[in-house]
Amino acid sequence: MGARRTKKMTMRRFGAVRQYRSGRWTASYLDPTGARRRAPQTFETKTDAEVWLSQIEADITRNEWRAPDAGAVNFEEYATKWVGERGVAPLTEELYGRLLRLHILPTFGDLDLDEITPPRVREWRAERLEATGAATTVAKSYRLLKAILETAADDELIRRNPCRIRGAGKEVSLAGQVATVEQVDALADAVGIRWRLMVFLGAYGPLRPEEQAELRRKDVDVDNGTITVRKAAPELTNGTRAEGPTKSDAGKRVVVLPEFLRMDLKRHMDWYAEKGPEGLLFVGEKGARFRRSTFGRKWRKARELVGMPKSFRFYDLRHTGHTLSTRSGATLKDTMVRAGQSSEKAALIYQHSNDERQREVASGLDRMVRAARERAREQSGKAEGGAQVVQDA
Repeated sequence: MGARRTKKMTMRRFGAVRQYRSGRWTASYLDPTGARRRAPQTFETKTDAEVWLSQIEADITRNEWRAPDAGAVNFEEYATKWVGERGVAPLTEELYGRLLRLHILPTFGDLDLDEITPPRVREWRAERLEATGAATTVAKSYRLLKAILETAADDELIRRNPCRIRGAGKEVSLAGQVATVEQVDALADAVGIRWRLMVFLGAYGPLRPEEQAELRRKDVDVDNGTITVRKAAPELTNGTRAEGPTKSDAGKRVVVLPEFLRMDLKRHMDWYAEKGPEGLLFVGEKGARFRRSTFGRKWRKARELVGMPKSFRFYDLRHTGHTLSTRSGATLKDTMVRAGQSSEKAALIYQHSNDERQREVASGLDRMVRAARERAREQSGKAEGGAQVVQDA
């Protein structure tokens, strides 16, 4: 059978229509780059073909037109490139890779970008929730998928982001638990004298674990009671430390410590810190950098001895520090500076917190902790006195 023949093309103000000998119609147009594009299907009537052209013309006028084959880009290739171009911190890059590998690519890896539809996203999320029962992990996975596809929409590879589930990216976390002064002291005692200062700096610094891992002897000023945070060294899942910048520019800071920590700070410097200006502040018993796995075992044992819930993480000591600083009179900006947190909105609203103000905050924290310790000693003394009276009787 010979090739299907068509009648003469009818030119219009935009595009052209042509009728096949079969009676059906086709349409074509010049796209914004000057290339001729044909309709992917034929039309029953000339009017249908012209309506299709009118829709294409409207999209071009509104700058909403995209090449029909623009979304024919493999999702896995695009997502891998997207992660590589973010320039994120090593821990974040590791998290993105894990979420993609375990939760996103098994479903979407073989699809093109324009094949990922809202129904497919909804089905994927429901399946992940049922299979894992980990709502927080699914929320993180959804946020990552949405971010990748939002960039694809910005790149005009897809018309609209198919991730449209309201609230799907929000996670309910147990983070933000607050310990008492007595509980912090008990944890510091239980974790052992080598790591005692690490607990105190986590609560009253409040320093992140990855910031403490990179502290050097030169960063500590015992006389003035300050610690300078310059870098961070988060530990990856393979056990290596990724030395680099702090989480944000605000992470580079001078932390004024409460006066009650001076003795612990001096003792740790004398007994455990490596020698020389570049010597690490925290090292293990064998002289190597402390490992998350090793310290984690000590932390879990200490938490059990103190009677703290299993959900209380070492990182929650920071929230304890935030709360106590606020109770001692610190403003939101004071706590942001102290904890090395950045927020453009807050920076516009709250006044600058200078070194003098940070010393006032540290003094208030010092008074609060000393008062709490004194109350604990008094209560302990009363309890022992009562026990003695009963014994004498």
